[in-house]
Amino acid sequence: MEEFHKVRRLPPYVFEQVNRLKASARSRGADIIDLGMGNPDLPTPKAIVDKLCEVVRDPRTHRYSSSRGIPGLRRAQAAYYQRRFGVKLNPDTQVVATLGSKEGFANMAQAITAPGDVILCPNPTYPIHAFGFIMSGGVIRSLQVEPDDGFIPALERGVRHSIPKPLALILNYPSNPTALVASLDFYKDVVAFAKKNDIIVLSDLAYSEIYFDGNPPPSVLQVPGAIDVCVEFTSMSKTFSMPGWRMGFAVGNERLISALTRVKSYLDYGAFTPIQVAAAHALNGDGADIAEVREVYLKRRDVMVDAFSRAGWTIPAPAASMFAWAPIPEPFKHLGSLEFSKLLIEHADVAVAPGIGFGEHGDDHVRIALVENEHRIRQAARNIKRFLASSAKQPNNVVPLAAHR
Repeated sequence: MEEFHKVRRLPPYVFEQVNRLKASARSRGADIIDLGMGNPDLPTPKAIVDKLCEVVRDPRTHRYSSSRGIPGLRRAQAAYYQRRFGVKLNPDTQVVATLGSKEGFANMAQAITAPGDVILCPNPTYPIHAFGFIMSGGVIRSLQVEPDDGFIPALERGVRHSIPKPLALILNYPSNPTALVASLDFYKDVVAFAKKNDIIVLSDLAYSEIYFDGNPPPSVLQVPGAIDVCVEFTSMSKTFSMPGWRMGFAVGNERLISALTRVKSYLDYGAFTPIQVAAAHALNGDGADIAEVREVYLKRRDVMVDAFSRAGWTIPAPAASMFAWAPIPEPFKHLGSLEFSKLLIEHADVAVAPGIGFGEHGDDHVRIALVENEHRIRQAARNIKRFLASSAKQPNNVVPLAAHR
């Protein structure tokens, strides 16, 4: 039977191949150290959980909630933007709660995309940035760029060679997967370009609070006039270790927020009200919980960089996010990221995310998530050290299982 049109537009999910191999290894008793999925292992702070438990006992909160977020939650997000970025938002017209930033991106794509619309999207990038628009009938023009002096020339080429003219540009800094961080000057140049060319800017700022060099990553909305063309997406999943709570936000341009709100009103009734109340409580806190999460990831980052280097795999220290973007060791580069990821599971009991899953320009890297404790990260490094040593002695014996089938 022929696949449905939208399903046909989606390639096989690369990460699922790694997940199957990981599950198979575990079924045989292997102790897999999972550094693949960016699924925080830290518990949600107790005060947030306590607030949820308090509110959930009120039966009035068990009814349908508000799709765009209860007023107190939207006010809390607006207050956070004022404190953190110095950006003033109207919680009634410029803030909408989403079921995580992923849902927000996907439904924004549904709201603004007409068939054939061109979207400028960095490559590699988090999959929903591209596939949210592909599923909505859009066309992706990939940009192999970093937030540096080459970005604007790449945008100019993208506009010059796109028919029709691009509708929107995707930004994601700190980046998943590359962990690159953008400066406020970079955002100023991008906003000026977007205004000149009448292009919407959609910024994914999910990792704004996980940074390690003492310089908090900026928001694109800090640029004067950016709100004329920009919407920004944030998430509480990593910042407050609340991934399963599914709570995020879209903020910015009133017309775009209105479009997203209207689409969402047909699709959902919002998150469970006690979750929204607890999320507002978290946002209104003093920031201590965020600082603790940041410190944990900093220690893990330092342990990972040091231990993996000692094992023979040099990895650049990420300046932000909960990921390291690791170049595949030279002897294995020809295999590509998927086959190398399979090797790590089969011969080192370590799972990572293949870079090809974030776009074809990511195939010479893998993404390593800091979602295991320091002891487990050191164990992963020891396993990898043995794997690299044995493969150097017997390179022909280290072949992915898939190659034997």
